[in-house]
Amino acid sequence: MKRDQGPPAETEQLTATDEVTSRTVGQLEKPPPAGPRPTVRRRWSARRVPAALTALLIGAAAGTLLFDIVRVRAGQPAAAWRMHLVDELATRPLDDIWIQIGAAVMCLLGLWLVVMALTAGLRHQMPLRTPDGQMRAVLDRDAAALLLRDAAMRVPGVSAARIRVFRNRIGARADVRFRAPVDVKADLSVALREELDRLALARPPGLSVRVRPRRK
Repeated sequence: MKRDQGPPAETEQLTATDEVTSRTVGQLEKPPPAGPRPTVRRRWSARRVPAALTALLIGAAAGTLLFDIVRVRAGQPAAAWRMHLVDELATRPLDDIWIQIGAAVMCLLGLWLVVMALTAGLRHQMPLRTPDGQMRAVLDRDAAALLLRDAAMRVPGVSAARIRVFRNRIGARADVRFRAPVDVKADLSVALREELDRLALARPPGLSVRVRPRRK
């Protein structure tokens, strides 16, 4: 009896999964609604490694200083490194080369942290158009370049192609073995623009196409 009750539950679970998958695919296949498209923003990087390193350095410095202060409060002499640091900061002039180098390093580190806090990061991920604002999808630049290169290689006359995808521009260079370079460039531009439309990028970059004849 227990063996007969197992398959219907699995069948119901598969049916529910198929319904969800079909509903999602149906939403993606719907044409975009008329009117202004919703604003698609880039994903922000969590920056776990820089945040962890910054927290580790600050925590180590603060913990070491706090430990030495507690030792002094307990009646122990201050650590030699802290006495040396205080003496150096009190006696060295501001125009000392090591003071200037240390200040420059601290300024650069602070500027780096500010830039990382105000920028999105994940520059290799390009946002895609989605049916609504609740769904987010991205495409890696290397994958986009590979798809565009495959589309370029399908153009008659192209023997080799190089695609470079930047944030606001796509550079395409192709070698032409036969046919007129002008005709190949026109067909190549059309093929790449059609492939860009299929990629469904939220912010399609500009396209720059160059061809050069390569005959034996």
